[in-house]
Amino acid sequence: MRLGFAVKVLAGGGLPSHDTRRWQSEPSLGVSLDHLEAILGYLDDHDIRMYRMATALAPYASHPELPQFRDQPARHAARLAEVGTLARRLGVRLSTHPAQYTVLNSQDAQVQRLAVAELEVQAELLDLMGLGPEAVVVVHVGGAAGGRRAALGRFERGFARLSEAARRRLVVENDDRAFGVADVVELSRRIERPAVFDLLHHHCHDPDRLSDRDALTLALGTWPPAVRAKVHYSSPRTNAEERRRRVGRRVERRLVLPPLRAHADLVDPIAFEHFATSTAGGFDLDVMLEAKAKDVALLRLREQLRARGIDLEARDGAPVAASGRS
Repeated sequence: MRLGFAVKVLAGGGLPSHDTRRWQSEPSLGVSLDHLEAILGYLDDHDIRMYRMATALAPYASHPELPQFRDQPARHAARLAEVGTLARRLGVRLSTHPAQYTVLNSQDAQVQRLAVAELEVQAELLDLMGLGPEAVVVVHVGGAAGGRRAALGRFERGFARLSEAARRRLVVENDDRAFGVADVVELSRRIERPAVFDLLHHHCHDPDRLSDRDALTLALGTWPPAVRAKVHYSSPRTNAEERRRRVGRRVERRLVLPPLRAHADLVDPIAFEHFATSTAGGFDLDVMLEAKAKDVALLRLREQLRARGIDLEARDGAPVAASGRS
């Protein structure tokens, strides 16, 4: 079981994930790849073998009004191949997850066109890096306008607009509001692409009342035997915040409680131990940690689990309880 994190490296003062300059400064995929290479070195130093790259690795490449940036992947093909070779040599699983604005099932034709353009760029980057089928592009189903059946149908039609290369990279994830695990598993079968299971989203939106184990089993069943399944895991934020506002001469104070869907900075090690050794026990999968503290959260979780005798990333394969805990 590999553990991964998304985009930002925070430890040791942090590392840039991509070229963030505005378009007027001519940001470059080449600069982003220099940053990515440094991150791969950091991952290797800390034995982290899973990482979600920045969606904007090729700056503005999918922007409809800046076509001069679209050929960046082709212009940097040789460098992409070099960095991809490095990732494979280090055994790092790479992926991307475009933002919530990438809505392939949108009722707005322009929004759908932009989603197609973004997914084509993401697939092209992964292909030019020479990465295998476990390097995926994760998307949500999108909007639920018109009802579940109509929304899934729109996604299928949007999916059909993608090139074969982009379709081969795409996977769908359950969300926290509209499309549960059963929905994405059904869609997965219709488009013949895997489904990513997100545990926190499942706890937020589970209209079919599936147990965690049953939901995970359904999602894992959509992955081909030769590709290790990928799941997302995060702990909900639990800290209350005090908000103040001045009313005349008085200052009113009130506590604001976080919604269940909000991600915590760190990962609850007790809950994660249960997930890894019970809910996911016996399964072969990789876990992307979606915690606000990024790599710091991963390293802290690993430290806490090992203190309890749990080594999930043991080289012999399956998660193990080194001290005999179950």
